[in-house]
Amino acid sequence: MSSSISFKKFELPPLPYKVDALEPYISKDIIDVHYNGHHKGYVTGANTFMERFNKVIKGELQSGQYDIQGLMRGIVFNINGHKLHALYWDNMAPAGKGGGQPGGALADLIVKQYGSYDKFKQVFTETANSLPGTGWTVLYYDTENGNLEIMTFENHFMNHIAELPILLILDEFEHAYYLQYKNKRADYVTNWWNVVNWDYAEKKLQKYLK
Repeated sequence: MSSSISFKKFELPPLPYKVDALEPYISKDIIDVHYNGHHKGYVTGANTFMERFNKVIKGELQSGQYDIQGLMRGIVFNINGHKLHALYWDNMAPAGKGGGQPGGALADLIVKQYGSYDKFKQVFTETANSLPGTGWTVLYYDTENGNLEIMTFENHFMNHIAELPILLILDEFEHAYYLQYKNKRADYVTNWWNVVNWDYAEKKLQKYLK
C-alpha cells in the first residue's frame, strides 16, 4: 500500500479576538488556558490519533497491535473537542458587539417558537444549569422542519443530533469557567449571555433557511 496515503492534519484556528476581549465576563486567564491549553490539546490529540489510524490503514500496525474501539473513541473525542471549541470561540464577541438580543430571522423564529426572547433565554439557561457533569448546551436549527431545538450533550460524545447545524453553543466543562467562577457554574452561564455573538448565529442560520 502506498506510503503517501495520509489524512490532512487539523490546525488550531486563530482566536477571533484578543485573549482579554471578553472581560469582565470571561477572564483573560481563562481564555488563555482554555484556548492555548485545552483547545490546542484537542488538536494535538486529534492529529496523534489520526496518525495512528493512518498506520493501521497502511498496514504498519497489525491486528493485535492496536485497539480499534479505543482508537475510534480517541478520534471522536479529540476531533469533536476541537470542532466544538472552534464554534464556541466564534459564537462569542467582545462587549459592544456581543450580548443584547438577536435580530433578523433568528429573532423571528425565537418569538414564533418560544413566545418571546426572554422565555427562550430562560429555557436555554435552565437547560444549561441542568447539565450533569461536564459538556455543552447548544441551539440547533433542524433543517427538516425549521425547529430551533435546545439540547445538552455530555462530554464530547453523548446526545448529539446527527446533521443538525449548531447556531449557539455554551461550553460547560470546568476549564471554561473554574478559574474565575470556581464552582458557581450558574454565574458563568448568566454572564455568558453578555458575550453571545448573535450576528454569527444569524449568519449561520441564513445558510440553512429554505
